[in-house]
Amino acid sequence: MQGAGTVDSDPRREFVIETDGLSKSFGETVALRDLNLRVPRNSIFGFLGPNGAGKTTTIKLLLGLIRPTAGGGTVFGEDISNNSVEVRRRIGYLAQVPSYYMHMTARETLRFKARFYYSGPRGTIEERVEETLSMVGLEDKADRPIKGFSGGERQRLGIAQAQVHRPDLLILDEPAANLDPMGRRSVLDLMEELRVYSTVFYSTHILDDVQRVSDTVAILNRGELLAQAPIEELLAGAGGTVYHMAIKGDHAEAYARISGQSWVSSVAVVHGDARTTLQIGVTDEEAAEDGLLKLTVGAGDTTVTEFGRKRYELEDVFVDIVEGSNNGR
Repeated sequence: MQGAGTVDSDPRREFVIETDGLSKSFGETVALRDLNLRVPRNSIFGFLGPNGAGKTTTIKLLLGLIRPTAGGGTVFGEDISNNSVEVRRRIGYLAQVPSYYMHMTARETLRFKARFYYSGPRGTIEERVEETLSMVGLEDKADRPIKGFSGGERQRLGIAQAQVHRPDLLILDEPAANLDPMGRRSVLDLMEELRVYSTVFYSTHILDDVQRVSDTVAILNRGELLAQAPIEELLAGAGGTVYHMAIKGDHAEAYARISGQSWVSSVAVVHGDARTTLQIGVTDEEAAEDGLLKLTVGAGDTTVTEFGRKRYELEDVFVDIVEGSNNGR
């Protein structure tokens, strides 16, 4: 059976998607301005932004559905403005609102889609359809009309359609939108499974989902790229390096010892009923890891009940970055 999933001609290529100054205007309206994206191979890449940020416009440009006003980009090293049929065969796409022939079954839908990509014996096509139904958890509903499917089941079928031909790149537009928590979890679990075979590029505004499954993110607002980085790097650098320490007992001596260190940039005190929490900003992580507990344990009648590096939530980072860009206009 011949399929669309093929190995890149240059296996050393680090990025599946690269854009350079990619821009798109609709009349006087600028939808996308000077976008420079780098999407690593076999990553789950979260493309974030408020409604109207330019996410769907970017996806349409990458798929060759619309042409850029300026700049350009490549997918698998091929120019997106002159995308060959072979490159399109290596991409699976899920629209924000997937549409179906509702009288058809899931099996019939996947069989119909697979025939566009595969040639060979009918049995091998059926084998791939069965594999895909099992992967998305629809094998027990494979022969029911789609009109009876739940929202989550239709989304899973949409992902099945997008990857039935084993593409090297999956582009998913809001894959978990309008789903209940169980439906979202199911879709996210599926995305994590698929990254073994494909690079997953997906747009969303559900930040909890991004923090759970993505390893790289980009933040877009009003058509401009505001940030792009591995998610752990983005979270770690959100507000500098900060450690939190919860103390029972008199915190005054601990505060004095810690604030007197040259590698401590700030100490904020949060008083509670049973304990006091210190938020300690540092400029030297190694010194902090080695010295903070030692300074506190020797500081009179105190007990440290919690200690660790503060972890920022993606929502906090996202809001700070987007609001900062809005205020800067």
